[in-house]
Amino acid sequence: MEKIAGEMVVSHNFGATMRKWREKFAVHQKELAQEMGVSPSVISDYEAGRRRSPGVATVRRIVESLIELDKKRGSPVLKEYMLGESSDVVLGMSEFPRSVSVYEFLEIMEGEVVNTEGRERDLYGYTIIDSLRAILRLGSYDYLRIYGWSTERALVFTDVEYGRSPMIAVRAHPLKPGMVVYLRPKKVDPLAIKLADVEAIPLVTSPLSTHEAVERLAAFTGKMEKEEGRL
Repeated sequence: MEKIAGEMVVSHNFGATMRKWREKFAVHQKELAQEMGVSPSVISDYEAGRRRSPGVATVRRIVESLIELDKKRGSPVLKEYMLGESSDVVLGMSEFPRSVSVYEFLEIMEGEVVNTEGRERDLYGYTIIDSLRAILRLGSYDYLRIYGWSTERALVFTDVEYGRSPMIAVRAHPLKPGMVVYLRPKKVDPLAIKLADVEAIPLVTSPLSTHEAVERLAAFTGKMEKEEGRL
C-alpha cells in the first residue's frame, strides 16, 4: 500500500500512474468506482487529468480498493508481488482484520494439536503453502516473504506425508510462525513434533482438503472484514 500510494502521490502525472496500477490489478474503472462508492466518471476524470490530483485520503481509498478487489480474486497480484516467479507455491494468503485465537483457528480447520509445548498466541494471518513446490523452489529470501505483513500467522502446508521437512525449515529460519498446520498428513514424524516443542509452536493436523482449507479461510477472513466494517 505504501509503495503504490507513494508512487501516486509523487507522480508528475497522477492519472497515468493511477491507470498503470489499476491495469496491473486488472480492475476495470467501473469495478474500482463501485468498490470506492463513487461514480465511474470520477475514476475516468482522474485518469484523464480532468480532475486535480486527489488528496492523500482519496489516494489511500483508491489503493485500499485495488487491494480489496485483488483479495476477492484470491490475491493474485499480492502473491506475485510477494513471491515473484514462485507465486504458485502460495495457494492462499491473507491478513486478519483482528486477532484470532488458536482455538478459533482450530475450529475453522477442524484441527488437532499434536505437540505439547505450543504457546497460546493470537494469529494475525495465514499462508497456505504447497509443500512440495516450496521445497523445490523457495530460497531463504522467498521463505521470508511467505510471512506477509506479520510472522504471527498460521503456515498451512499441503501435500504433507510426514511433515519433517516443513518443521526443519521452520527450525532453521530465524522468523517463526504462530502455528504450523498440516493438511491430511499420512502420519506426523516424531522429529517434527519434537522440533515444534523446541520452538514452542502449535503443530496442528487438519482433515480438510486443500480446496476446503482455501475456501474456509477466505470465507472466514471475508466475514471478519465485513463485521469489522460495521463496527
